[in-house]
Amino acid sequence: MKALLDTNIIIHREASKVINQDIGILYRWLERAKYTKCIHSLSIAEIEKYHNQQTVDTFHIKLDSYEQIEIPSPLQSEVKAVSDKIDVNQNDKNDSLLLNEVFVGRVDILITEDKKIHKKAAELGIEDKIFTIDSFLEKTFAEHPELVNYRVLNVQKLKFGRINLEDDFFDSLKEDYAGFDKWFIKKYDEEAYITVNSNNGLLLSFLYLKVEEKDENYTDITPLFSKKRRLKIGTFKVINNGFRLGERFMKIIFDNALKNNVEEIYVTIFDKREEQQRLIGLLEQWGFIYWGNKGEELVYIRDFSHKTDETQLKQYYPFISRNKDCFIVPIYPDYHTELLPDSILNTESPEEFIEDFPHRNGINKVYVSRALEPHPKKGDILVFYRTGGYYKSVISTIGIVQEIRYNFSDEEDFVHYCRKSSVFPEKQLREMWRYSLNKPFVIRFLYIYSFPNRINMKELIDLQVLNGINDAPRGFRKITTEQFNKILKATKSDESFIVD
Repeated sequence: MKALLDTNIIIHREASKVINQDIGILYRWLERAKYTKCIHSLSIAEIEKYHNQQTVDTFHIKLDSYEQIEIPSPLQSEVKAVSDKIDVNQNDKNDSLLLNEVFVGRVDILITEDKKIHKKAAELGIEDKIFTIDSFLEKTFAEHPELVNYRVLNVQKLKFGRINLEDDFFDSLKEDYAGFDKWFIKKYDEEAYITVNSNNGLLLSFLYLKVEEKDENYTDITPLFSKKRRLKIGTFKVINNGFRLGERFMKIIFDNALKNNVEEIYVTIFDKREEQQRLIGLLEQWGFIYWGNKGEELVYIRDFSHKTDETQLKQYYPFISRNKDCFIVPIYPDYHTELLPDSILNTESPEEFIEDFPHRNGINKVYVSRALEPHPKKGDILVFYRTGGYYKSVISTIGIVQEIRYNFSDEEDFVHYCRKSSVFPEKQLREMWRYSLNKPFVIRFLYIYSFPNRINMKELIDLQVLNGINDAPRGFRKITTEQFNKILKATKSDESFIVD
């Protein structure tokens, strides 16, 4: 398999001081999965013009570690048509020539963080061959789980003073923010969320949050903020390693916003580095929009007023409406905490569910089923029921349906759709597809809430949600709004995420 690497990835890799640690992770996994790293002649020419001569010299020394595409392939008419429509400068046109090598099959995949390249790939119908660093790592982990040789330890909440400021993780923050070291030390008694690599104890992610009251001084932000209680994302960095840590931390941000009853969330961020641009992309997926500027930094805000829209569920996450159809959904004990780790039972060991698989960290989840109708639709509520009998079964979790997919063109289409968000490994997904002529369908849902007080089958019968011991949920069991309200009350749920 041949992987063509975008110019910026190679530049960051061969720089004299590697700031982007996720690129180092990418290169290690390319080698482990036995990909041939390819470089295009256009990238070589571009790197030779790079402003940092030491990076250029380092690159020339390491050029032999790449397979060179010296002569560009003839530009295909389909690629030219997309290029003529989208490209505005020579750099864009060069990117289209990289894309052209994938289109003609000269290389198998292209790895790039460039949003415009991904957009052009979608128009050409080859988006499944164009990867970001993170999506490539997710793909590789799914295909080669035996190669994963470290675990990401559970999210920890630690005082700044217990976090190693000398970790290479902080280098880019020190470069971007003058006085970062002094600011960090001033925060020694405050807390931040982190994850670390279990093998070497080095940081993989860091999140600092601050609640600000209505009288906060925002005179340095343009346009000026109105008076609102806000949650500020003070510092947020995640190394892309294929484990979907960004989504995990978005969940923490929204949980804190709910807990502190804020009206808005905001962040100030540079867009000079690819890692910052990726983070902006992640924020935009979850409803953050550009507001203005704070000096050279961009300001992004997220409205957190209580409202929802089933056509834009991620933009209004985590709010849901109780006036949608609601279904109890059974899930076997073997898969329950794998898919829904925040809903771990008291009888289970957290050490067994270290966050070393993408499906554990993601807010986006996949549920595979062959159940007969009724089926939920987009925007409907799912209440997950961990099976186990009269006393040992429990309802644990609320989700909201984001998409239902029935028709897959073939096995590969099914596996590709499910792979990164499903609890099932690729081998098992293939077995599920081949099991019978009655092909499975897939519900993609957003994880919303874990019930603080679990109730079992006996209590569900007492509440008249179930009709008796022989009425265990099978498939999708539709319940009424009144029954859903009984569940919320019995589980002692905080209903702040419900808008009506």
